[in-house]
Amino acid sequence: MKRIVNFNSFNVFSIEKEIWDVEYHNHNFYELIIIEHGKGFHHLNNITFPYKRGDVFLLRPSDGHEFSITHKTRFIYIKFTEHYIWENLLSDKKNELKKVVQLLMEDHSFVYESVIKCKTDREHLLQLARILLYEFSHKNTYNKEISSDLFSAIITILIQNTMSNITAKNWITQNLSRIERILYYININALDADKMKIENLAREFMLSPNYISIYIKKQTGFSIQQHVMQHKMKIAEKLLLQSHYNISEIADKLGFNDASHFNKIFKGYKEISPSEFKKKSMVK
Repeated sequence: MKRIVNFNSFNVFSIEKEIWDVEYHNHNFYELIIIEHGKGFHHLNNITFPYKRGDVFLLRPSDGHEFSITHKTRFIYIKFTEHYIWENLLSDKKNELKKVVQLLMEDHSFVYESVIKCKTDREHLLQLARILLYEFSHKNTYNKEISSDLFSAIITILIQNTMSNITAKNWITQNLSRIERILYYININALDADKMKIENLAREFMLSPNYISIYIKKQTGFSIQQHVMQHKMKIAEKLLLQSHYNISEIADKLGFNDASHFNKIFKGYKEISPSEFKKKSMVK
């Protein structure tokens, strides 16, 4: 998969396309994509949702995606790093808000369709994105402070709209096959040890505990444990590249017994230790 690398901690720009000409890819940054106008489909982590004017997609660094355009589309891009979030938005915020923002940024709170459901909020966020684009592009006096405030308002609207994910769950139930729904469930609950217990996973999809492991292996070629571990390794990469956590904290966050266990598993998947992976990325 192609990886797009950006060396700026914060960037805002817009593009208009009739045909999508960028291959399936991921990034080394977070990305908000706002649809100013147009229609088509967004292919995100092998799941496809339609998009339209006012839709907003939040992408994490490990997420792979591309678009299929059916009507000429204008995209507004806001690219940012976790460092930018902590330095510019959270330095003076209460712990409660910090926890909510952290939840928004982590994979297990993932939303595949547009993160904005409220019609009024869609219009407000679109207007904020347009103003942010103008301020960022024109470099007027105090534009950094204004841009930071506008981005903070956008993030606040996102938080308001991601407290409930009922619409996405309904879409998934109606449009995805059983194995796609199981993999989606694993993707958003991989870090929840209780939900990933075989008996609980089987109950969720009305399969017997003895059969669900066989079913997943037959359909995908990988076991439940392999799917969970692959997801954890993606999160580990993100945390190593984008966060302020040390190796022990990442190991604990991902549910490993200790840093030694995490090191062993990570090296088995990536053929390089977590510390070497982090150092190598900093050299590039």
